[in-house]
Amino acid sequence: MKVSKGKLKMRNKQRKPYVLNFIVWGLVGFALVVCLFFISRQVKTGLGHIGSSHLHAIRELEKVEEEQFRLPPPHKLNPHAVKRRGPHKASKIIDEYLDGSSALHDSFFPSETTAINPLKGGNDSMSFYPGRVWLDTSGNAIQAHGGGTLYDHKTSKYYWYGENKDGPTYQVHPEGAPRVDLIGVSCYSSEDLWSWTNEGIVLPGERTNITHDLHKSKVLERPKVIHNDRTGQYVMWMHIDDANYTKASVGVAVSDSPTGPFTYLYSFRPHGFDSRDMTVFKDDDGMAYLFYSSRGNTELHVSPLTKDYLNVTLAMRRILIRRFREAPAVFKVEGTYYMITSRCSGWAPNPALAHAAHSIMGPWETLGNPCVGGNHFLRLTTFLSQSTFVLPLPGLPGTFIFMADRWNPSDLRDSRYVWLPLSFGGLADEALDYSFGFPSWSRVSIYWHRKWRLPEGWR
Repeated sequence: MKVSKGKLKMRNKQRKPYVLNFIVWGLVGFALVVCLFFISRQVKTGLGHIGSSHLHAIRELEKVEEEQFRLPPPHKLNPHAVKRRGPHKASKIIDEYLDGSSALHDSFFPSETTAINPLKGGNDSMSFYPGRVWLDTSGNAIQAHGGGTLYDHKTSKYYWYGENKDGPTYQVHPEGAPRVDLIGVSCYSSEDLWSWTNEGIVLPGERTNITHDLHKSKVLERPKVIHNDRTGQYVMWMHIDDANYTKASVGVAVSDSPTGPFTYLYSFRPHGFDSRDMTVFKDDDGMAYLFYSSRGNTELHVSPLTKDYLNVTLAMRRILIRRFREAPAVFKVEGTYYMITSRCSGWAPNPALAHAAHSIMGPWETLGNPCVGGNHFLRLTTFLSQSTFVLPLPGLPGTFIFMADRWNPSDLRDSRYVWLPLSFGGLADEALDYSFGFPSWSRVSIYWHRKWRLPEGWR
């Protein structure tokens, strides 16, 4: 029986969609298999080096702890003020939180009677209480805001560096940001990350020379220290600015000892760009990198440092462009680089974001909000704090301490510290951009706890 050419063409047209659908679904299936393979590989990698006893301790840190507190009612408006200026919208919760005289503010800044105190023993020994006053071994409140830590192999101690804000808070002009006169960089030492000894102000401010970068009228923020194995020096990088935040530079200081004194060298704008919130990260191979918010905080820049860590190289990459991110905290897990950032919202807390990259120079992909537990309000405010550093726990691969500041703009010296466990596992949720294929990293999780301890074997 003969089949006409017209019928053959019709059959071929009918077959083509089926073949095309088969190819498309085959590719989708293959992609899912690849994705599941990478996910299972990441989970195995994160847990493969951890013993069963340590695994149990980590699971304790990863328990989701919910909060059921009720927010107090907002301030009542003065009826005379309403008559003069007209009715206003009810104040936002964050505005209430930032108001030093509000009940909401007081509930998140408990009095010193509840302080973390290493001089006391008992059941609270070695317990972290995020948001409480934290005393040093002399009984004074720790002053190390916007800081970071360094483990020194020579002394087998941790050193915590940060801004000393132990002075009155004021505004230069009515529209200016709350500030404290520049006092300097404090340093604290510890062997257990809980009991800290004050080593003094290792980089003091300048009291008389008004042209000096460290004059009391200027700004020093987010000091970070790394050790250079080649030169033996301890190198401090920091954000240097004027009271109006127009200088927007980085500063560099050096010391032969982790406890100083540090000698201030100079400030500059890296690659000619403005630089505000920043951090430095030392990689496994000894290379170090500077991350800084730039172009009016619309993007981040990353650049390798020179071999002596005293300057940046010519190489620079722009990352997270038009994302308005600041407060970068960079860390590394099994060859993958991660970063926690904050949105630019002044002293007001906002949702953190986690980012990941296979190369430290990028491209960087945004994963989502890493906060777990608490409640919706706490997760959307990064537990009422802002990232400053991520500290690895050497005995527990894949487990870190997320270090953050709970800023108190009405009394900056009373700003608090929020330290919480950070770990990896599961899918990266709320992925915001997939600019270069399927991600091969796990979700970053910061777990809320009112009270927690480091598990045994963390060192």
